[in-house]
Amino acid sequence: MKDYYITVTGMNHYYGLAPFSVGKVLKCYKEPSNPYDNEAIVVKLKEVGKVGYIANTPYTKATGTKSAGAIAGIVKKKFKVEVMFITSSKVICKVVDGLKDMKLDKDEEPAIMKEDV
Repeated sequence: MKDYYITVTGMNHYYGLAPFSVGKVLKCYKEPSNPYDNEAIVVKLKEVGKVGYIANTPYTKATGTKSAGAIAGIVKKKFKVEVMFITSSKVICKVVDGLKDMKLDKDEEPAIMKEDV
């Protein structure tokens, strides 16, 4: 199975970097009714609630990670990510649970995953 990484941003609107630590598992929820971005995916932590969003623009996501729009087609409505790296402004996570079960030919990827939006 291929590994997928995302960038969490917007933490400064909530609790900053304080709730994050390498290895911590976060819950993600698609938020299609978000008034600012219909591809929005909110990131929550059980102890404190909303801690940020999955980055959805080239300016906010880390190179090599998927945007919210790009990851939306390969994950379920709710999924989990694990914190792998923390920088001064971004948290980079790996999707660890909640991938859709996609039947693919050998070594083939769905078109949505071929290009990092």
